[in-house]
Amino acid sequence: MDLDALVDDGSYITERAKLENKVILDELERKKKARALAVPTDDNRVKARLREVGEPITLFGERAADRRDRLTYVLSQINAARGDDAMQVDEDSSSDSEEEEEFYSPGSLELLEARRRLAEYSLPRSYSPRAQKRIAQQRLDSKMDLGRIVDIRKKVFAEVQKFTNLGSQIGDERPISQVRFSPNNEILATGSWSGMVKLWNVPACTLIRPLRGHSDRVGGVAWHPKATKTQNPSIVNLVSGAGDGCVNLWALNAESPLAIMKGHQDRVCRVAFHPSGEFVASASFDTTWRLWDVNTTKELLLQEGHSKEVYAVEFQNDGSLVASGGLDAIGRVWDLRTGRTAMVLDGHVQAIYAIGFSPNGYQVATGSGDDTIRIWDLRSLKSLYTIPAHLSNISDIRFFQIAENVWKPPVKTDADKSNDIETQERTYRSGLYFASSGYDGLVKLWSADDWQLLKTLSTDAGKVMSVDLSSDGKLLASGTYNRNFQLFSPEDV
Repeated sequence: MDLDALVDDGSYITERAKLENKVILDELERKKKARALAVPTDDNRVKARLREVGEPITLFGERAADRRDRLTYVLSQINAARGDDAMQVDEDSSSDSEEEEEFYSPGSLELLEARRRLAEYSLPRSYSPRAQKRIAQQRLDSKMDLGRIVDIRKKVFAEVQKFTNLGSQIGDERPISQVRFSPNNEILATGSWSGMVKLWNVPACTLIRPLRGHSDRVGGVAWHPKATKTQNPSIVNLVSGAGDGCVNLWALNAESPLAIMKGHQDRVCRVAFHPSGEFVASASFDTTWRLWDVNTTKELLLQEGHSKEVYAVEFQNDGSLVASGGLDAIGRVWDLRTGRTAMVLDGHVQAIYAIGFSPNGYQVATGSGDDTIRIWDLRSLKSLYTIPAHLSNISDIRFFQIAENVWKPPVKTDADKSNDIETQERTYRSGLYFASSGYDGLVKLWSADDWQLLKTLSTDAGKVMSVDLSSDGKLLASGTYNRNFQLFSPEDV
């Protein structure tokens, strides 16, 4: 039968399609098996392995993470060429080598003591009843009348939908990378790519003072949990991290840092204060996140686990967990008391730029370069929901969390309190919604129970770098690429 006849009866096209499908399936199978390969994480061992297989140990402009990816690809190609039997043998030997490669880095006595303090803070039987109170409150909330829950949701979401632009202020000479409200909601801290941290009165937007100490772009700022409320202004109230690899601790009455913590080998992207105020976490482009002791300014923990740069880091409210997200599109939740990984957040297809813990303690949101927000449940260890949130990178996520000494419900008699929505709203509304910012120039507010869009706020910039919500629910701030920060509030506030 000639070629024309084969084409006419369709058999030639069918055979060609089968071959193409086989090539695609083989490539998918190769990638699947490549992910199971045990590849060293130490860069020197990666170079040695590349030398063994006859590959260049490094290429021009190649970073350690890229080199490891190249080794994975080369080994998978070699195994594919050997065939399935050889692949099975190599997988067996790889599993053996993986077992041999597993090791524990010796920790310092300071880290051991820090883990004890973290456990004492977070466990219900400790002197801090935070987790115990939260769980007890969740049990009470679960017994609330459905009609009352609906009324509270309607009231809170009606307030959220009234948010409108209050004003805009030029914050610096370069983009505003992050904005954060102080615990008493009277000060806004801004970090800029100029290397400057600034403190502003809100809502007046008048400058209190600049904080000078970084020589490169500031990536993250975070407030001490007791700052501006019970904390002395002359001691540590604020932390910042920058492109110079430094993590700086600041007082409120001085323009120079109280302490400079050095250790990172590359840009620091985000920083976070532990709820106890005794520790600080920092995420860096050196593929690690680190834990610091605020009192001694010493590095307690250098945590690896990401194959590429670590961009985001955030503590759970109870203080027992910390989450990290990286440019490898993977997030990890770590148990600070043991150092183990509690959950792997694997689902995004692009880098993770934002992480936010819900006040309920068991849900965490991640924002990615794939333009989606994923909601994860720590109890079921899986993704609950995927929100197609923005048209470009999600840069920040912040849950609304009411402060203990901010919300003051109307004074009622004991008889009135038992059936009054206002008294229960104080606790139930915390974590009921969250805000996200994106490189599409928008800030969006979402409900945190059914994940529906509540409000879209336009800014005067093409990229929104950061967003934050005040703990009284009266202000929202956004930092933008065009050097501005903007304030939003409900119309009737």
